[in-house]
Amino acid sequence: MAKKGRVEGKVVLVTGAAQGLGKADAEALAREGARVVVADVDEEEAQRVVGTLPAAMALRLDVTCEAQWQAALTKIMQAYGRLDALVNNAGIAAFETVEQSSLEAFRRVMAVSAEGTFLGCKTCLPALAASGAGSIVNIASVAAIRGNPAVFAYSAAKGAVLSMTRSLIVHCQQQDYPVRANVVLPGSHDTQMVREAYRFAAPGLREAAQRHEGQPEHVADLVLFLVSEESARLNGAEIVIDNGRTVA
Repeated sequence: MAKKGRVEGKVVLVTGAAQGLGKADAEALAREGARVVVADVDEEEAQRVVGTLPAAMALRLDVTCEAQWQAALTKIMQAYGRLDALVNNAGIAAFETVEQSSLEAFRRVMAVSAEGTFLGCKTCLPALAASGAGSIVNIASVAAIRGNPAVFAYSAAKGAVLSMTRSLIVHCQQQDYPVRANVVLPGSHDTQMVREAYRFAAPGLREAAQRHEGQPEHVADLVLFLVSEESARLNGAEIVIDNGRTVA
């Protein structure tokens, strides 16, 4: 049985935490003793999540805005004096093929999922290094490693998350920063985004995805492990969590 208090006292920032996978991450981390910063562009929903958690705070954060990232970090340091982990979860999808997608839609998806992850890593890295044992968990997707024409921009953005994490790890090693980074690649889980995706999937693909579908809590358990000291020697892992669908 896993011990309790697995992230006791750690300060963890989770983006896109007002719903879906991010909300489940925040709940799992708080349950195991973390002081969770629930960050989301929807501050009202973030406040509702915080109302159900111990030792948590809500922040409005548009992950595409560098100034808001800097302001968020300032508030965290004022409130807690440290930041131990960052979970870059925020992302959006456009359900369009390469021919259907407009440049505007493509850029918007890239801005939230890819640029948002970049800004989070760039902004928070000094504080994470100062903690002495920082952890970054970047949420990508199996769409980064499997062809999925229906979410062209989303696949591209999550592929960028995968690649930038590799470069981030090498940078931290070269700078001798005590920060590790790992990537989670979820398949289908029961979230609003996935339910929306099912509307655009071909019947055979939709049925296959639903057979392998998990709950947000399954991903949250993995995120909790990657933030905790149980994974202290895990750095650069790219973990697919899709109940075997990718290899089927």
